[in-house]
Formats: sequence, C-alpha cells, structure tokens
Amino acid sequence: MKKILATILALTLVLSLGAAALADDDTVTIKIGATPTPHAEILEFAKDILAEQGIELDIREFTDYVQPNEAVESGDLDANYFQHTPYMDTFNEENGTHLVSVGLVHYEPFGIYPGATASLEELEDGAVIAIPNDGSNETRALLLLQQEGLITLEEGIDASSNATIYDIAENEHNYEFQEMEAAQLPNVLDDVDLAVINGNYALQAGLNAGEDALAVEDASGDGAVTYANILCVKEGNEENEAILALLEVLQSDEVAQFIEETYEGAVVAITGEEEAPADEAVEEAPEAEEAAE
Repeated sequence: MKKILATILALTLVLSLGAAALADDDTVTIKIGATPTPHAEILEFAKDILAEQGIELDIREFTDYVQPNEAVESGDLDANYFQHTPYMDTFNEENGTHLVSVGLVHYEPFGIYPGATASLEELEDGAVIAIPNDGSNETRALLLLQQEGLITLEEGIDASSNATIYDIAENEHNYEFQEMEAAQLPNVLDDVDLAVINGNYALQAGLNAGEDALAVEDASGDGAVTYANILCVKEGNEENEAILALLEVLQSDEVAQFIEETYEGAVVAITGEEEAPADEAVEEAPEAEEAAE
C-alpha cells in the first residue's frame, strides 16, 4: 500500500511539474534596454499590464546610448527604449547596424534653463549659453534658441538638419556658446547664464520642463514627431507579436495618464492615434555622437 501511495505521489509531482513547465512556456519574455528616467520608470508601469497578457518584461537599465543599441543588434536584447529616430538612423549609418523603429511612445520637450541669469529678458550681451554638442540635439537647441528670438539660423535649417553654431546667421547680442556632452549640461548651470538641456537629463537633475524651464520647444512643431522617443528593435522583428503588444501598451491611455501625472509636462505621451509613421518623421538623419533624447 505504501508503495502504491509513493507511486501516486511521484506521479502527482511529475504532473505538477509538467503543468508548471507548460505554464512557463506560455509566458513570453521581452528583454528590453532603457535609460533610468523616464524610460525604465514607464516600462515598470507597463510591466504589470503586460503580465496580464502573459508577457514578462525584463528591463535592463543603461546610462549610455551605445550599449543598448549594440545589444539589440547582437540579439542580447529584444528591444530598447531611449532614443529618437534621428539618433537611431545616424547610429545605423556610423556603425553598420540594422535598427528600426516600431513606433513612437513619448516626447520630451527641450528646455532653456536659468543659470546665472534668471530670465531671457535679463540676458546681457555676451552671455554664455551651454548647448549639447551632438548633431541632432545641437540642432534642437539652436532651433529652440531661434524660436525664442535669441539667434537666427541660416535659411533652410530645420529639424532634419545637422546644425552647429556655424549655422548661426545672426547673433546680434554676441552670445557665447559652450558645446558639451548633453549629460553634463545640468552640472554647469552655475557656471553659465543659460543651458539648453535634454528632457531626460533635466529630469535626472531634478528639473522639470513644465515648471523650471524659461522656454520649451513648441509641442505643435516638427520636434514633437521628429524627436519622439521610439520603441526600437532589430530589422526583421517589427512584426513580433509580443513587441507589438508592448507598443500597444506603451501607446495606451493608461500609460499616457501615468506619464501625465508623473512628469507634469516634462514628458508628453504620444498615443497610437496621434502617431505619424516613424520613417516619415525625418527625411535625412543628422549625425549624432552621444545624446539621443
């Protein structure tokens, strides 16, 4: 009798383990790279929603913009979420990678932040303005300065350009521009009059474009689509069902509400209804070296 009970218990255990294995097989895991703020935070919110669909998010955080792209190209990651299309396109050109956008998720407005000078009206001749030194984000910074009437750029410079300070046509007040790595901009605010800072680096420094910036990019302008942050995969994986389910969640009303309540204007959600095709957002990708936001 004891032998029969032992056999029954053993069979029950095997069947239980088999059922668990089947359950595990039903779960799909997406390995995704992201920068900490706001990308990983948004993914953490989306994680529970995806779990209800049998999709597990394995979120890997990165503090640079090169490794997460290399990891998607090599297959170590299934996707990443940290960059905009101009940066991705230039990364492909410079590194021979095959990264593509699955869709737009959110937009982080560039802002002009006060340093030694408290307002744009108080800015004096010869004031020092710090801006990012990589192609796509230097272009954004210069366009924002032009939007506020501080400079005038050469005719034809727009969001698809690769502009530098040498494309400034008019600098009536002889402002001095300090070009530097985007991540360092919040650290030099005490040493310059103004700084034009990427949305993610502003957030990491405790700054909010909706509250602290003296001026931000026009949300109705080209920047909102051109520089929207994307869900990125390696070419050939765009139609993966789990990836498309992730995109749907990231573009959902639930995530949009989370973004609105959490970031109060520093991050602006792009829902599926608002999205324009990512490959139509930029006609020609500008060069970029470091920043992707």
